[in-house]
Amino acid sequence: LTRQQIPPWSHNPNTSIQHKPLLIYAFQPTATASEITQHLIKTGVVEPQWIYSMYPYSHFHSTGHEALNIVSGKAKLCFGHEDNPERFEAVVASGDVLVVHAGVAHRLLAGIEGGFKMVGAYPKGKEWDMCYGIEEEGNKSPEIRKVSWFERDPLYGDRGPVLDL
Repeated sequence: LTRQQIPPWSHNPNTSIQHKPLLIYAFQPTATASEITQHLIKTGVVEPQWIYSMYPYSHFHSTGHEALNIVSGKAKLCFGHEDNPERFEAVVASGDVLVVHAGVAHRLLAGIEGGFKMVGAYPKGKEWDMCYGIEEEGNKSPEIRKVSWFERDPLYGDRGPVLDL
C-alpha cells in the first residue's frame, strides 16, 4: 500500500484540504472488469460508472472522491499536476486500485503496455465534476471541504486502509 501526500500547486489543491493521502493498493491481476464492477456494487460504497483509460491532461474532482480499479495494461500516472515540482508519479498495472480524494490532480503520462483501462467509481449518490486547475474556475477549496470521507472502504467494506486515515 502506497500513501502519498501531495502539496498544492497553482489552482490544484491536491491533498492540502482534507489531508488524506493518495492511496495505491498494489495487487496482482485476478479479476475482470465485470468481476470488479460486481464486487464494487456488492461492497456498496462506490458506484462503478465507466471503463476507460485516464485522461492525458491534469484534472481533479471537487465534489467527490474517486476509486480507480486498473483492469488492464500498465501506465505511468502523474498526481499533483505535471508542472508541480513536488508531483508524485507512479507506475500502476492491472490489479492495482487507487483512491484519489477530491482535489487531487491526476493524469496519464504514458501507457506502458497492453491497453491501459480502469473501472472508475464514485461514492454512492454523489455527482462528480471536472476541474482543470485553471484560474477561471475559481477557488474549489470550499466544495472540497464539504466532501465527507468514506465511512467504509471502497474495496474492503467495513475494514480497510481508507478507514485508518
